Amino acid sequence: MKTLLLAVALFAMPAFAAPVGARSASLQARINQGVASGQLTGPEAARLQRQENRLNRTIARDRCDGGGLTMHERAKIQRRENRLSRHIAVQKHDAQRRF
Repeated sequence: MKTLLLAVALFAMPAFAAPVGARSASLQARINQGVASGQLTGPEAARLQRQENRLNRTIARDRCDGGGLTMHERAKIQRRENRLSRHIAVQKHDAQRRF
């Protein structure tokens, strides 16, 4: 029985093994790359940057309001990171170019 519980715990760990907010660097890099390549216009990049800043403030606030992050907070943050990632992809491929 202990072996089964250990196996279940080990397989469940990778879903939450990455620190919350670790995607922030890759999201920021995608925004910077979009600006450098001209795929993102100034207003698009500014809007995406504001969304990322809001997300980072939420992560910081959730971490310091007592006891770290709950599973509910982790899920909420992951959903927001996924949404921001989709917004970046849409804005980079919407055929608007910075000239």
